[in-house]
Amino acid sequence: MLRGRRVTVPNRVPILMYHEVTETPHSGFLKYSVTRRAFAAQMRWLALAGYQTIDLPALLAYRQGQAPIPRRPIIITFDDGFRDCAVHAARAMAEHGFSATFFLVAGLMGSSSIWLRAERGLELPLMSWDDARALERDGHRCESHSVTHPRLADVSLVACRDELSRSREMIEDALGHAVQYLAYPFGSHNEQVRAVAQACGYLAACSVTMGLSAADDDALALKRVPVLGTDSMFDFISRLDSAYSVGDRLSDLARTVTGRRARPTTTE
Repeated sequence: MLRGRRVTVPNRVPILMYHEVTETPHSGFLKYSVTRRAFAAQMRWLALAGYQTIDLPALLAYRQGQAPIPRRPIIITFDDGFRDCAVHAARAMAEHGFSATFFLVAGLMGSSSIWLRAERGLELPLMSWDDARALERDGHRCESHSVTHPRLADVSLVACRDELSRSREMIEDALGHAVQYLAYPFGSHNEQVRAVAQACGYLAACSVTMGLSAADDDALALKRVPVLGTDSMFDFISRLDSAYSVGDRLSDLARTVTGRRARPTTTE
């Protein structure tokens, strides 16, 4: 680097939110299932564009003035802990030296996504604890997505506290490290849920509110960039800059012209 040259870091960091990466998307889960080939292409694009992965602790440290981050930082996250992600996503990221955070449903490890039975009439296999350990050996992080994947804002405070505290304990016991980061199941949270999360020892939590994560983000309600199975590569590139797909941005322009109501701000 040239002496005196200032390296600028963007004020907003994309935190990508994936769910499933698979070779065979389920017909009832197409919106949230990115194919193995599409995911590999997205990772190639990130590498060519000069992005470097960081994790949530690095983001918090940077915002607290404790450590630098790369010029083009990006955080990759996976909700739910689907088994196929431990294979296909991990393999594609390894080709570019990328790492990610996998948010695990601690009470269902090695089982299936039974919460989707009522939501979508389907279940998908979840990774095992051995899968999670293998991911961490390869440089990824495994953090909390509750014990059973409830809508935390809809359960009692006692149940919410149990879901968040026991999830930490179960993952810490299985993987042997502190668990201090969370993704809210279904993105469901409110002021009380955030207070419970903080009391349970979480330092940061990811929401499903769409947006690049800015310096003024609430650490317990970080915005994320959804990556959907219906996205084209052009949509993916658009989301890196705005969190929205090409179609979303065109629709937003049309709404502005016609005075119609604003675009949605979550993917759930």
